[in-house]
Formats: sequence, C-alpha cells, structure tokens
Amino acid sequence: MTHLDIAVDGTTVTLGNPAKVLYPSTGTTKQDVALYYLQVAPVLIPWARDRPATRKRWVDGVGTDADPGKSFFQKNLDAGTPGWVLRRTMHHKDHDNSYPLVNDARTLVWLAQISALEIHVPQWTFGAGGTPQRPDRLVLDLDPGEGVGLAGCAAVALLARDCLDRHGLDSLPVTSGSKGVHLYAPLDGQATSEEVAALAHEVALSLEHDHPELVVSRMGRDLRRGKVFIDWSQNWPAKTTVVPYSLRGRCRPTVAAPRTWDEIVPGELAQLDYRQVLARVTNGIIPVIPIGGHQ
Repeated sequence: MTHLDIAVDGTTVTLGNPAKVLYPSTGTTKQDVALYYLQVAPVLIPWARDRPATRKRWVDGVGTDADPGKSFFQKNLDAGTPGWVLRRTMHHKDHDNSYPLVNDARTLVWLAQISALEIHVPQWTFGAGGTPQRPDRLVLDLDPGEGVGLAGCAAVALLARDCLDRHGLDSLPVTSGSKGVHLYAPLDGQATSEEVAALAHEVALSLEHDHPELVVSRMGRDLRRGKVFIDWSQNWPAKTTVVPYSLRGRCRPTVAAPRTWDEIVPGELAQLDYRQVLARVTNGIIPVIPIGGHQ
C-alpha cells in the first residue's frame, strides 16, 4: 500500500507509505502513529489548543540504541502544509514564524504523516486576536541526573506536590515518556510569564534547600549526579514542553502520560507506551488537573 486515506473532521488526510516503520524495536508504523493520535485527539487537544506547536520529526524513524535515527525540530510551517491547518504567526528577534495550532484531530493525523512524533508547546495560549496571553499553567520538569532513575523522580514529585499545595496550587503528574516526570499546575491567567517562572524557581530553590541530597535547581550537569534536577525555566514564554499524550522519539513508542497521584509510587512507577495509554483512555483513566480547587 503506497498510501492510506483517513477521513477526519470532514477532511481526507493522506498518509504516504503508511507501513513505514518508525519504531524498529516494536515495528510501530506511520499508520500506527496516525491512528494513535486520532484516538487520543479528544484528550490531547485540550492540552495543546491555541498554543504554537513546535514539532520534532524523525523522517526515517527513531532507529535503535546502536544506530539512532536523525531528528530535527521544526517551528515554521513549510509550503507543503495543508491550507486547513490552523496557524498563528509569531515575531521573533529577526524573523517571523508561522506555527500550527493543534486544535483538531486532522492536524494530529497530518503530523503523523510528516513523522512529527513529538509535539512541544509553551504554557500560554494565543488570544482571539492572535496575541499571546499570560500563562494558564505552571510546569516543573523533574529530570533525573546520573545514577537516579524514575523512582527518584517520583519521590521528588511527591515533595513538589506538597510545596505547590502550600502555594495554593493543585498539580497533576505526567510521566514524560523519556526519563522523568512533569508536574502541571493550573493558573488563573493573572501572572506574567516572568512571575510564574519566578514562582517555579522559588519552588525549586525551596525543595533544594530542604532536600539537598535529592534535589538540585541549577542546570550544570556536573551538579545533577545522584540528584533530580527541577527545571523551572520551561515557564519562560519562549520555552516549550512536550504536550501530554504526545509520543516520544525514544526507541520504544513511549508517551508523555498524565497519571494519578496514587500511581506516583517510588520503585513502582514506569513510563508508558502508546498501547498502554490507549488502553487507559479507552477505560476512562484520564487524569485531569483539578480546576477550581485552590484557584
């Protein structure tokens, strides 16, 4: 089969070479990726809606541990982008970029067509007139240093939850699909990105002060050995974080997966692949940020 037409949102999206293997270790194909994104669209889109999407693409697949596939980040849309892909233009220092908005399922299928396995977005949205709004969520990226696994991230996630709670912020854990854990907390949109980043930095510093044997808030890799680095900088307006329910370009087709706090158990937590996430969604295991608790 040289192509596959998928009807979605009143549009036919054509997958070229649908049997192309993008994850050799599991035999996961471009068609598998497209159908995954189509099935999780209702739960992924609320996390991505109206945010400029940066794509990380593996045109020839992710490869293997011994021979990794080549990848690249793409911000600007190219001339081959379908006209129905919603987009917004952002001005950077010396140029403008046109970014897609992942606001509908057909766009997710198109991203699979171009082998954009990972979708990265900022913590703010565009307003109705195309103007960037103040952030509506805070994120902490818990990144394990050398000698620390997911168990260490789970332990720090529980500490960070308590710290965020003391600031009046409910939070939701997301296993990143890579090495660590992301924590999201909803905001009321009143604070600037600079203020939110300062708060996230304060949380990271507080945890580092109280648990110096576990946590580091500074970026130097030599400081991270045996500890969990809390990356608070992803709250800056120019920074992005992989969107929950996005695939990851790892050797296995793992996913940035929202979890319940009951699952964050050191020593028991594991990253999930796309089949596990599909099963969770099918069974109604769809953790969400509890809006309206402390807000």
